[in-house]
Amino acid sequence: MRLTVFGPGYPFRGGIARATTALVSSLGNRGHDVQFLTPRRQYPRWLYPGISDRDPDACPALDCASSVLDPLDPITWRRARRRAEEHRADAWVVPYWTWAWAGLWSSLLRGRRRPAAVAVVHNPVDHDAHIWQRVAARRVLGRCQALFTHAQVLASELRRAYPSLPVGAHRLPAADNPARPDRGDARRTLGLPENRRVALFLGLIRPYKGVDLLLEAASALPVESDWLIVVAGEPWGDLGSRLERQAEELGLGERVRLDLRWVPEPQVPTLLAAADVLVLPYRRGSQSAMAPMALAQGVPVLSTAVGGVPEVVRDGVNGVIVPPGDPAAIANALEDLARERIGELADGALQSAEDLTWSGYAASFEDLLQEIV
Repeated sequence: MRLTVFGPGYPFRGGIARATTALVSSLGNRGHDVQFLTPRRQYPRWLYPGISDRDPDACPALDCASSVLDPLDPITWRRARRRAEEHRADAWVVPYWTWAWAGLWSSLLRGRRRPAAVAVVHNPVDHDAHIWQRVAARRVLGRCQALFTHAQVLASELRRAYPSLPVGAHRLPAADNPARPDRGDARRTLGLPENRRVALFLGLIRPYKGVDLLLEAASALPVESDWLIVVAGEPWGDLGSRLERQAEELGLGERVRLDLRWVPEPQVPTLLAAADVLVLPYRRGSQSAMAPMALAQGVPVLSTAVGGVPEVVRDGVNGVIVPPGDPAAIANALEDLARERIGELADGALQSAEDLTWSGYAASFEDLLQEIV
């Protein structure tokens, strides 16, 4: 099958770029002729208040990729569509996660003289979406001929919203699975103590991810607790200074280590190897790319019950699920995780990760394509 996939890839960073690149690679490995059209830039500066959205180590550069998209420049949209039409694909594939790309997607999908289109729906609407962002999402997704997402709960939501469209779902695998460093070496590299349990938050820090709730949970731990909370990631806007101030006001001292910066991709395996558990204290959300990454490295996940996360993190099997917005529940769950129990959940993490492969993901995606091509 001839396919054109649009979306971010090398040299951009982030879960959408990694997932889209991995999908393109998997489809190519399965014999499809794939054209990959990537952006020259992703976001306006005011929308992405981090230091940079580029990291050449985040995604591999693929031979089938061409940098032709610019979601911020409508003058280029017709040119990008012509480039896609030249490939004479059987289907087009677009990721949907934010309104910021909705103008480009709407332009590409306008009219009927184009192939069928499948949207890979990471977020049905933006986090904390306003009404106009919901309208933007409907405008794009309603122009597609099928929708593909990463959790059954999201698939059900999409079927209700778009009853005339076929919907497929498959849990999102880890974008890659590098060799895990030795735990002792990892802790020495990071300067972390050998004799303490380490709970890690890793990733971009935004308000909905609830890192402030994790700090509250740390303050609720017993005085004699050996848990060390490590927060590693780039905060948006003034979140970094707010978290530092919160940690100081709560008197967390040696209980919390804040590493508030973008973590380069090669350093991620070291952080995961040093952790006993990954914590996702989300207030809300649709899914998490960090959860499958941790499980693939044998790190159990403590997460709140938001979106499709409980379909990946199974309570008592490869992690622990607690209610969202409840720091006490996070603290209690950490205290209940004795070292022996952590080891059992780590075994469950590795076992469950074996079922999450990009080959299986691509096969499920092909099934949906067959319905519309």
